[in-house]
Amino acid sequence: MVIGELEPVFAVWTSPGSVTERVHCFAAPYTAASRVGPGGGLADDGEDIGAVELPFAEALERIETGEIADAKTILLLQWAALRGPFRHAVPPGR
Repeated sequence: MVIGELEPVFAVWTSPGSVTERVHCFAAPYTAASRVGPGGGLADDGEDIGAVELPFAEALERIETGEIADAKTILLLQWAALRGPFRHAVPPGR
């Protein structure tokens, strides 16, 4: 992917008090035309990366059903709904 300018979104401690891992999350614009290869990461680095693209409303629904249960992903979707690119797409009271 060739992406637009990275925007720092937030940095969170995964479990303060028990581990020192801090996760820094970023967002960047892209389009379907941004894809320059099949993806998948670098095999020599042990990466196995898959991209999942779906409508924003469906991503939110997948949080409710438990299909999306990763905290980082949930936090990024919440940011996208409240302050990010989808802030006007989520109906009030959702």
